[in-house]
Amino acid sequence: MARAARVTLAGSAKAPGAASVMGAAVDAAPDGRGFVTREYRRILLDGYPLIMTPDGGDLVARDGRRVAMADAVHLAPCNPRKIICVHLNYHSRVEEFMTKLPPAPTYFHKPVTALNGHGGDIVRPGRCKYLNYEGEIAIVIGRFCRDISPAEAGDYIAGYAVANDYGLHDFRDTDSGSMLRVKGSDTLCPVGPGLVEGWDFRNKSIRTYVNGRRVQDGDTADMEWDMHYLVADIARTITLEPGDVLLSGTPAGSRPVQPGDLVEVEVEGLGTLSNRIVAGPAPVRADCGAQPSESEEVISTAMGGDWEFRGRRAPQGPGARFYESTVKA
Repeated sequence: MARAARVTLAGSAKAPGAASVMGAAVDAAPDGRGFVTREYRRILLDGYPLIMTPDGGDLVARDGRRVAMADAVHLAPCNPRKIICVHLNYHSRVEEFMTKLPPAPTYFHKPVTALNGHGGDIVRPGRCKYLNYEGEIAIVIGRFCRDISPAEAGDYIAGYAVANDYGLHDFRDTDSGSMLRVKGSDTLCPVGPGLVEGWDFRNKSIRTYVNGRRVQDGDTADMEWDMHYLVADIARTITLEPGDVLLSGTPAGSRPVQPGDLVEVEVEGLGTLSNRIVAGPAPVRADCGAQPSESEEVISTAMGGDWEFRGRRAPQGPGARFYESTVKA
C-alpha cells in the first residue's frame, strides 16, 4: 500500500492552512493524538457567504455574530475549479465487485456545478431510479501544486472534509467511460460540513447511514493509495489550484436511495455530512439525448453485492467494455 513519508501539519511554514483557502483566521485545538486541527465552515448569513468557526452548538463569525449550527445554511467549504475523483481505492469495494485494482489509480471528473453543501438537497431527476450514495473523504488543495512527490503533497493540502460522491447510474450505459452524467449531475457532490486542517488521515473510520441505518463501514487503512499519493499522481500533469477537490474513493456498500431518505456520512475527526434525497421537479427530457436505462450493467453497479446475478454472469450493457469483469458471461 502506498504511503506518504510524513504529514506536514497545517499552520507550519510550508502548509497553507484550511482557512487560507478563504482568507480566514481560525483557532487551533489538539485532536488528542498529537495533531493540531482547525475547522471552519462557510455559511450564508444575512444573504452573504461568511466564514464561521464552531463553538459548541454555535458557529461564530470574526465580528462576533453567532448562529446555531442547526439553523445555519451551509455552503461547501471551498470554491473549487476542479473536482477530481478516483475510481476504485478501497479494497472492500474491489472485493465487492469481484474485480482487481489497476496498477495505478484511475480518475474521473465532476463539474463544479455538481457541488453542494451540508444540509443541501440531493436531486434525483424524474424517470431515474438508481441514485447511489458513496461516502468519501475530500482532499482540498491549499496552493498551486504541480510536479511534486508524495512526500511533499502534505505541504499543498489545505485540509479535508467529508463528501458524498453520488452516482446516477441510470446513465451508466452511455456515460460509463466519462461518468459525466452519472457523477456530474447537479447537486451530486455535497462536501462539508466544514474544512479541517491538520487532520491525520491514517486509520480513520468512514461510515454512511441511511435513515439512521449503517450501510457503509470502512477505514482509511483499507485504501490502496493514500491522500498524498493521489495528490502527487494528479499533479504530475494537471496543475491543482487553491480550493480544488480530490475525492479519495468509497468503501463497499453503495446502494440506491429514494426521495425522502436522509443520508449521513460520518468520518472520524471530520464530522458528519447530512443530505436529504428529493425528487426532481421535472423528468429528464425525452426529446433528445440518451435516456435513463435499466440494463444489467446499471443494476449490477447500483446493487453491488446484493445483485442477484452478481458472481454468475458479467454485465451485458454497452458500457461493459470499460469495466472488465472477472466473471465470465
